[in-house]
Amino acid sequence: MKKIGVLTSGGDAPGMNAAIRAVVRYGIYHHISIVGIHNGFKGLVEGDYTEMNLSSVADIIHRGGTVLGSARSKEFMEEEGLKKALRNMKYLGIEGLVVIGGDGSFRGSLELEKAGIPTVSIPGTIDNDLAYTKYTLGFFTALSTVLESVEKIRDTSSSHGRTNVIEVMGRNCGDIALYAGLAGGAEMVIIPEIEYNIDEVCDKIMQGRTRGKKHSIIILAEGAADAKEISKEIEEKTGIITRYSVLGYTQRGGTPSAYDRLIGSQMGAMAVKLLSNNQRKRVVGVTETGIFDMDLEEALSIEKTFDKTIYELTKILSI
Repeated sequence: MKKIGVLTSGGDAPGMNAAIRAVVRYGIYHHISIVGIHNGFKGLVEGDYTEMNLSSVADIIHRGGTVLGSARSKEFMEEEGLKKALRNMKYLGIEGLVVIGGDGSFRGSLELEKAGIPTVSIPGTIDNDLAYTKYTLGFFTALSTVLESVEKIRDTSSSHGRTNVIEVMGRNCGDIALYAGLAGGAEMVIIPEIEYNIDEVCDKIMQGRTRGKKHSIIILAEGAADAKEISKEIEEKTGIITRYSVLGYTQRGGTPSAYDRLIGSQMGAMAVKLLSNNQRKRVVGVTETGIFDMDLEEALSIEKTFDKTIYELTKILSI
């Protein structure tokens, strides 16, 4: 291929810039022109693009967010919008596309594949909700951000002898809450994958009180319950002042971790390599042993399995 496009779509994730940088520099090193599409598939429909060079990606590897911008586009998923995107790609001479995003972005890649455009997709989402890959780009940075907040809330929670419910992101995937609960020493995690019992939560809090613990931390995944209601129930049942904190979009920002920079760089380079070798309809992912690629449709068909061992370990270690 002589020209490849790259875009970021859906929610931004730390490490996306590392992947963009790798796409651009690996491509230029192999004499491939790179076109940066602004604001995801919306930019593809509107023809909003930049011809990328080495300077375009200078000093971005350490930055959170995405320099290309990100947006969701209903128009792209409609027939006329897709036709506009295809016309723009033909006009620009784009022969293949690297898509960085989550499940919805991957489905956008599939629509382009059906229209004859070769794509390689990179899993960029803090939710870690793509089943085919062990971890997604941005997950570990978001996890570190959550843990920083947990430690700060723990300080004030301990000072006042309170219980704190901390709501984290993840939609219907509880991985952020689960990993943060284990790494942050929470008394309990409440996640969509496991039905919770409010009496069990309260019992765990009271057990801590009987051995002299002044505070309790409950980590709640946003798709499992309402933080305000959970806090109210806990306070009513235990008589302990209970506050809640919703971390929200702070989890998406911040300097990407070393791990996210590393896998972002490796994934970006592999994506260009695959396209330049006429490999299409592929996704890249990561396992304990390194970076790999597989078929896009196969990746989308794999159902996310819940790691119950981590959940059980969290319960055991919080006794």
